[in-house]
Amino acid sequence: MPKSNAESWQPNSWQSKPATQQPVYANAQALESALQRLRRLPPLVTSWEIESLKNQLSDVQRGNSFLLQGGDCSENLEDCSTDAIVRNLKVLMQMSFVLIHGSMRRVVRVGRIAGQYAKPRSSDFETRNELTLPVYRGDIVNRSEFTTADREPNPELMLRGYERAALTLNFIRSLIGGGFADLHHPENWELDFATNSSRASDYRAMVQSITQSLKFMEVVLSTNFRESYGVDIFTSHEALLLSYEEAQTRGVPRRPGYYNLGTHMPWIGYRTNDLQGAHVEYVRGIQNPIGIKVGPQTSSQQLVELCRTINPENEPGKIILIHRFGHKQIDGVLPNLIAGVQQQKLPIVWCCDPMHGNTFMTSSGIKTRSFENVFSELVSAFDIHRDAGTYLGGVHLELTGDNVTECLGGASEVAELDLTRAYKSTVDPRLNYDQAMELAFLIASKMPKSTTRK
Repeated sequence: MPKSNAESWQPNSWQSKPATQQPVYANAQALESALQRLRRLPPLVTSWEIESLKNQLSDVQRGNSFLLQGGDCSENLEDCSTDAIVRNLKVLMQMSFVLIHGSMRRVVRVGRIAGQYAKPRSSDFETRNELTLPVYRGDIVNRSEFTTADREPNPELMLRGYERAALTLNFIRSLIGGGFADLHHPENWELDFATNSSRASDYRAMVQSITQSLKFMEVVLSTNFRESYGVDIFTSHEALLLSYEEAQTRGVPRRPGYYNLGTHMPWIGYRTNDLQGAHVEYVRGIQNPIGIKVGPQTSSQQLVELCRTINPENEPGKIILIHRFGHKQIDGVLPNLIAGVQQQKLPIVWCCDPMHGNTFMTSSGIKTRSFENVFSELVSAFDIHRDAGTYLGGVHLELTGDNVTECLGGASEVAELDLTRAYKSTVDPRLNYDQAMELAFLIASKMPKSTTRK
């Protein structure tokens, strides 16, 4: 750990800073009991997995790879099922191979999975029919049903969240280790309901071309490309509920400093990136790569100070700047932020989140996003980075393998009247399979072809 951070930091240092977006637990004794049990449980990930991700992100930083980060807006504990996990993995796998084929770059796959159970909210309370209750903050805090019992923050849910995350990770590792990602069997990634997707034929033709080339090379070279059988799938979630994050922050043998062993890549949100706040204080002391959400109100000076605070030694692969402005504001904000980072020569992985700045309410009061606006922000991001001489190294998406209708537009032409047909998200709208795959092909068309940089 950099000495400047190690001397003044402990896993509970955040408690001395103003902490926003934290639930109020009615029973302090019950909270401490849950946290004590959580501290005794085994870690979900390992320090060498975290260091591996950091090394791969440093390759993204150099322009040789691309970061695909995607998954549910907020995971539900009830959705920890075989079908839900496999569907989301299939979409992530399919999108990644579209990007590899289009850009000839490696893709670092990071799921919003196995821990994305807490969500920031714009208000502490919600009122319906003159009844006011605590707002729903994700399944690790309380429940979405609008009853007094469900909305009461329950510390036992942290243990349920840990258990679901462990089950999810165990299943993912078993799938990957068992050949789920084997290019010789691309049928493993097919989704039954997506066989008539507008992009399905393009995708199948691409995979067939890859597998035929692979088999040809194996025959010519009289070998098997075993490395194509498995890929890395890393996990990420927003480090929002700080008591939960602290309980999973530990030292490890033969490595300096502390790691958050509950996920590979935590991030802090646009609402919690205050330099004087508890969330920045927490992430500045852990060895994991850290995502930082920045938005329209983020100044160049604030961004530089955030990077220096969290990464004082300029460690490669440490900071992932996830910008989310909205398609109408990106042109007026992003160039100044890039210029500030360039002037200070900070090592950064630039990543675009085109989802959160493009959320709006329909005339009937449904929260949604427009596919066209999402893609517009991505196009602007690629163009701005190209003009600035920087590399847009990643994309951060809320998506699902379920056949939902939550975002408008795309080739499947989801209209406002369609939203109520299959709107399942309890918080933010997600891209469905058709929209996610269409976006992957469009991103691949915008990515520059690989030119290896050292």
